[in-house]
Amino acid sequence: MAIETLERQDHSEGQVARAIEEQTAKLPSDVFLWAAVGVISTSMTLQLMGRQHASLFVGQWAPTLLILGLYNKLVKQLGHDARSPAASVIR
Repeated sequence: MAIETLERQDHSEGQVARAIEEQTAKLPSDVFLWAAVGVISTSMTLQLMGRQHASLFVGQWAPTLLILGLYNKLVKQLGHDARSPAASVIR
């Protein structure tokens, strides 16, 4: 495999992805973590109240929130902020 293929190639994001990155980068990453914890506790409360269907429905939100938090973190480290002078990127 040639060395050129191993190097990171710069690709520009589309307008939609750039707009999403700009908006999600404004949120602290721990917002998604605390939202997931809140959803888990709400699901547990619903389960204890005997509302199993509602508990399962609400409980399925936790993985989505955690994935959104991961996306938010990646955007901050590798997205549009990586090109700004104040960004700290781990390489």
